[in-house]
Amino acid sequence: MSPGKRAAQSEAAAPMAASARLEAMRRRVRLSRVAVWTVIGAGPVALAVALASTPATVAAAPATEPTSVRTTASAADPAGYAQVFVGAWLRSSTDDASSAQARLAQSMAPDVELPDPAGAAHSAPGTVTAVRSAQRGTGAWSVTVAAQYADGAVRYYTVPVAAGSAGASFTVSGVPGVVAGPARAEVPRSSYGVSVPEGDLSAAVGEFLAAYLTGAGEVDRYLAPGVNLTAVSPAPYASVEVQQVWAVEEAAADQAVPADGTNVRVRAAVEARDAAGRWPLAYELTLTARSGRWEVSALQSGAARGGGAR
Repeated sequence: MSPGKRAAQSEAAAPMAASARLEAMRRRVRLSRVAVWTVIGAGPVALAVALASTPATVAAAPATEPTSVRTTASAADPAGYAQVFVGAWLRSSTDDASSAQARLAQSMAPDVELPDPAGAAHSAPGTVTAVRSAQRGTGAWSVTVAAQYADGAVRYYTVPVAAGSAGASFTVSGVPGVVAGPARAEVPRSSYGVSVPEGDLSAAVGEFLAAYLTGAGEVDRYLAPGVNLTAVSPAPYASVEVQQVWAVEEAAADQAVPADGTNVRVRAAVEARDAAGRWPLAYELTLTARSGRWEVSALQSGAARGGGAR
């Protein structure tokens, strides 16, 4: 057979094969419809059996176990609550249980008796401040509160406070008790052990603090590149004078400014003056050497630009 005839037969056979496949698919569809209607006519039981015997075509995704999230309520410190209570309690009296202070104290500690001060000796505290708090157990706290009076006397009270499980509710659970004040702690030895003589470093410190506290000059001119500090505003003092400068690094004691990039940490004791008097102050700074001069590169607790007075 010639190649031309074979090609013609192949081209004719392709449509015939496609037609046969299409007819077979139609036959399967008709048979499927007949089977379904037969099952439906047989009743619900047969339909259930048919569905059960039909192989699944889509696999169900495995169930994902829920992730358990554990939350723990933070134990809120009731120091502020105890402070408010002691202030109200000390300013109240059983003779005037309807006063605002008495009602406040009773609302915070329903089971606590009010004091009964003598009228002539009754002196309300000037300030009341929480100085220590300790958790004694689950939901139980002990807060130490200091009350300072106009004559300078300070009295310390310990207050038991019950806290709710979520840390959002408190109740004073007992009457306060007067206790001794906190003991004086030992001050660790200062790391500023190098005395800085008068010279470029102490002058840079003095000029910067004068601009920082009195507004005498721009603060920026004394700062290292990239450092942003804003002067105290409004300026609180009329003058600032450096009394003593101590450093951590020995390089701070040299009269000559060291190589660029040398950092020294200093603590400057200064005397500030205003119309109300003289005030001893101290500042911790870091200075960096650059181009033969000292520049301030850090100020402890310094206000960032735009922060205003601190």
